[in-house]
This record gives sequence, C-alpha cells and structure tokens, in this order.
Amino acid sequence: MSKKILVVDDDELVLIALEELLKPCGYEVSTALNGQVALEKAGEEKFDLMILDIIMPGIDGFELCRKIREMELYRTVPIIILTAKSSKEDTQKGIDAGANLFLPKPMAPQRLLDLVKNSLE
Repeated sequence: MSKKILVVDDDELVLIALEELLKPCGYEVSTALNGQVALEKAGEEKFDLMILDIIMPGIDGFELCRKIREMELYRTVPIIILTAKSSKEDTQKGIDAGANLFLPKPMAPQRLLDLVKNSLE
C-alpha cells in the first residue's frame, strides 16, 4: 500500500510541484491550501507524513503543527516543515511545535525525496 502524504501550502505552484515530485515515487499525495482545510483532511483520513508551510493565512504552520500533534492519530506521524522562514528562532519554534524536520525553501528535489523516504522508514 502506498504511503499517504498531506502537503499544505498557500502557494498553488508549490503544491503542484511537490505533487509532481512525490507521485512518481509511489506516494499518494493530498494537498491543502490552508491550515483549516488541512485539519479537516487530517480528521477525515490517515496520513503517513505531512509537509507544512509556515506562512499561510489564518492558521499558520506553527499553529497547524501544534493542532495536528494534539490529535491522537498524529502524535508520532512525521511532520516536515518546508518554508522560506529559516532563522534559528523559526527553526526552534517549528521543532517546539512538534515538527520532526525544519527545511528551508528552496530545496533540491532529490534531497527532499531522500528526507521524505527516510522519515517514512
């Protein structure tokens, strides 16, 4: 059975790019344009990994990460934050919110694929 990944970003081009990167590797990819939609999807189905942006309208990525971690189903699911915000403070805030990895945009596609694969093992 293929692993299910939820990608959350308010930039449609980023969602399309990540979907095009992950699907050929056999991952089932679902996308959300904001934190509220992501929470709804997380409540409806089980994902094996999540990739979150930080800067989004409404619920930002930090808050979204905390809310996901509060859900019993997602206490141990890998969460990767992929964002343009990459200061030490932001990185620490992401880890404190429950992210497993905090990665800067842009990122080399193969490096991201390797990190996704390692996170799912």
